[in-house]
Amino acid sequence: MAVPKRRTSTTRKRKRRTHLGLKLPNMNECRNCGEMKRNHHVCPSCGHYGGEQVIAKNA
Repeated sequence: MAVPKRRTSTTRKRKRRTHLGLKLPNMNECRNCGEMKRNHHVCPSCGHYGGEQVIAKNA
């Protein structure tokens, strides 16, 4: 079984993982108001999730 001879430094590890922070969140159109919202999240503009009013928003 392969075992590293030296410990991977924090800087080297972070350099390798720099692309992980660049991903954009998945966005979908809200069924109720048509605004863009993140998948599996409550719509910030109208407060709907899954076709139901979850958060009361003042229009």
